[in-house]
Amino acid sequence: MIQTGEGGVEVDAPAVSGTGKRSGAKRRVKDLLLDYQLYLMLMPALAVLLVFKYIPIYGALIAFKDYNLVEGVFGSEWVGLKHFHDLFQSDKFYEVFVNTLLINLYKLVFQFPIPIILALLINEVRSTFFKRFSQSVTYLPHFLSWVIVSAVFANLLSPTGGIVNELLGYFGIDPIMFMSDERFFRTVLVVSSAFRESGWSSIIYLAAIMAIDTQLYEAARIDGAGKLRQIWHITLPGIRSVIVFIIMLRLGAALANDLEQVLMFYSPMVYRVGDVLGTYVYRVGLGQMKYSFSTAVNLFQSVIGFVLIIVANTISKRYGDRGLW
Repeated sequence: MIQTGEGGVEVDAPAVSGTGKRSGAKRRVKDLLLDYQLYLMLMPALAVLLVFKYIPIYGALIAFKDYNLVEGVFGSEWVGLKHFHDLFQSDKFYEVFVNTLLINLYKLVFQFPIPIILALLINEVRSTFFKRFSQSVTYLPHFLSWVIVSAVFANLLSPTGGIVNELLGYFGIDPIMFMSDERFFRTVLVVSSAFRESGWSSIIYLAAIMAIDTQLYEAARIDGAGKLRQIWHITLPGIRSVIVFIIMLRLGAALANDLEQVLMFYSPMVYRVGDVLGTYVYRVGLGQMKYSFSTAVNLFQSVIGFVLIIVANTISKRYGDRGLW
């Protein structure tokens, strides 16, 4: 806006703030109307998120109450931090807490690199037919339920007729009860999880590899770089941000095991090494009807996961990679 000052000199006057706010609001409304189809498509997903994720949060109040089915959430008596005190005083809690951390650590160390290696191998396949066939075969286990996967592994590892024990028998090794032996149970969980999820997890790395500029590979070939050097100096640095992003998500879920997997594989004989927070909540909450205590365990698990993902995001941004926010 132009105004006339002293001596007839024209000067700029500050725009009225209300006008700027109104124009900004009109612009947002205009953008909303232009893309209303996209917002309509988004509404069902937001509704599902609201109904099944946000509204049930009020149930966390149970952790601070002596929950009674008849009285309900709001009618039950407040007990403060009693259930958390019982939780931290329980020796069983520390056992399942350590089991959860160890199993997730083993999966992060031994399972996490497999999808990256698989994506690198599939990317190097030149036959279109064989590449599609390989992708279909490796993706398929993801669509099998843990009931089927556990049955497959139970047959493979059976001490009477299982292929693995048959092969061990040729070397003079007595049959091993992998599914009920504490020494091998965590290994079975990691291997079965890698079998089911590695192919599916490789999709995101393949997509990241496809986004790398092909001219970089051409320049490397001209300089005499072989496949391994191209992978080491171009491919892996090109997908580094994706790898860090996935690691952050995995760290945030460090206390969250696949409940269905452990339930299908474990038995009372391996509770000492296989009982995790999810199965502990399931047995205590539903089996013994200690709803408040199991809610306290879940709330503790969520808080620790939130702290871990904050720490992972901070470290990622400090060392130059993008964070979650």
